[in-house]
Amino acid sequence: MAITTISRQASAETRKPAAQAARETQPEPKRSPRKAAFASWIGSAVEYYDFFIYGTAAALVFGKIFFPSFDPAVGAVAAFATFGVAYITRPLGAIMLGHIGDKYGRKKVLTFTLLLMGVTTFAVGLLPTYEQIGIAAPVMLVILRMLQGVSAAGEQAGANSMTLEHAPAHRRAFFTSFTLSGTQAGLILATLVFLPVSALPEEDMLSWGWRIPFLLSAVVVAVGFWVRRTLPETPAFKEEEAANKDDRMPLVELITNHKSNLVRVIFAALVSVVSTIFSVFTLSYAVNTMHLPRSTMLTVLVLANVVALIAIPMFAALSDRVGRKPVFIFGALGAAALAWPYLWAIATMNVPLIFVFGLLLSGVVYSAANGVWPAMYGEMFGTRVRLSGMAIGTQIGFALGGFAPTISAAILQPGEWGWVPVAVFVSITSAISAIAAASAKETYRTPMNEL
Repeated sequence: MAITTISRQASAETRKPAAQAARETQPEPKRSPRKAAFASWIGSAVEYYDFFIYGTAAALVFGKIFFPSFDPAVGAVAAFATFGVAYITRPLGAIMLGHIGDKYGRKKVLTFTLLLMGVTTFAVGLLPTYEQIGIAAPVMLVILRMLQGVSAAGEQAGANSMTLEHAPAHRRAFFTSFTLSGTQAGLILATLVFLPVSALPEEDMLSWGWRIPFLLSAVVVAVGFWVRRTLPETPAFKEEEAANKDDRMPLVELITNHKSNLVRVIFAALVSVVSTIFSVFTLSYAVNTMHLPRSTMLTVLVLANVVALIAIPMFAALSDRVGRKPVFIFGALGAAALAWPYLWAIATMNVPLIFVFGLLLSGVVYSAANGVWPAMYGEMFGTRVRLSGMAIGTQIGFALGGFAPTISAAILQPGEWGWVPVAVFVSITSAISAIAAASAKETYRTPMNEL
C-alpha cells in the first residue's frame, strides 16, 4: 500500500504543469511596491511635463521660429501639426515596445522610454531655428516629436505593468494609480515652469526663454533614471520567464487568444474623450467663443489637476475594496453627466459654477475612471501579453479620443444652446466606455498568477 501511494504521488508530480513546477522551484522574487510606484510616478511626470510644454511652445513660439514668417497663420498650423504628429508613431511604438517589454522585461522598456523622452525633449531645447539653418530646423523638430510619440506609447503601459506586478495582491489598484498621479503632477509642474517664461518680453522668450522648460527636463529625467535603474524586475515577469520558454511573439499570442479584452480596452479607453474635451475644447470654447479670461480657465485646469492628485489614489484604493468595474463605471457615467452643467456654465459665463462643475467633473468624478483603469486594463491580460495588450489597446483608444476636440469644434452650433451636441458626444463616448468596462470580468480579488 505504501509503495502504491508513493507511486501515485510521483505520478502526480510528473503531471504538474511546467509553469507551476517552475514557480515551486524558484525563490520568491522580491517585491518593491513603493519604489515601483515612485518610478512610475516620476516617469509619467516627465512624459506629461513634456507633453504640456511642447503644446504651449507650439501655440506661442514654434510657428514664429521654426517656419517661414511671411504667413503667421500657416506657421501656426504647421506648429500644431508637429504637435499632432506624435500620434502617428504611438501605435508603432506600442507594438515595438510592447513586444520588448513582454519578451525581455518591463525594466528594459521603462529605462529606454525615460531616456528617449529625456534626450528628445532636451534636444528640442537645443534646436537651431528656421532663420539659422532653414528647412532642416522644422524637419529635425518633427523627427524629435515622432520619437517622443514612440516613447509615450510604451511609457504608461510599461509603468502600469511594472507597478501592478510589484504591488501587494490587495492593493494593486492603489499602487498602480501613481502612474496617473504622475500625469497630474507633470501638468502642474509644466504650468509653474512656463508661467514665468511666458511673462518675458517677446524678444527674449523667442530667442532663449522658450528653451528653459525643455532643458530643465534633464533634471527630472536624471532622478527618474536613477530610480528605475535600481528597480528590480517584477516577480510576475520572472516567474513567467522561468516557466515559459515559448519563442512565439507576444503580439501573436495577444491577437490569437486575447482579442476580446484588447477590444474592451480600446473602447473603455474612449473615456479619455472627457479629458481632451475638458483640457482642450472647453478652453478654446470659453476663451475664443465666449471671451472668458484665459487666466480664469487656466486656473480651473490647474486646480482640477491639484484635486485629482488626491482623488485618483483614493478612488483606486476604493476599487481595491469594492471592485474595479463599479468605480470605473461611476467615473465614466458621472463625467458624462457633469459635462452638461459644465458646458452650460461656460455658455452662460457663470464663473463660480464653472469652477464648481469643472472641479467636480475633472478633479473628482473623472478621477474615478482615471485612477482605476491602470489596474483594470492590466488585469485583463496575463503576464506574457500584459504590456502589449495595454499599450496597443490604450494607444488606439487614446488616439480616437485625441480627435474629440476636432469633432467637438465641428459639431458646435451657434447660439445659447450650441454646446448641446458636444455634451451628447461626450455622453455617447462615455457610455460606450462604461459598457466596455461592464462587459469585462471583475478581477480585483483574482491572484496575479491566475489573471
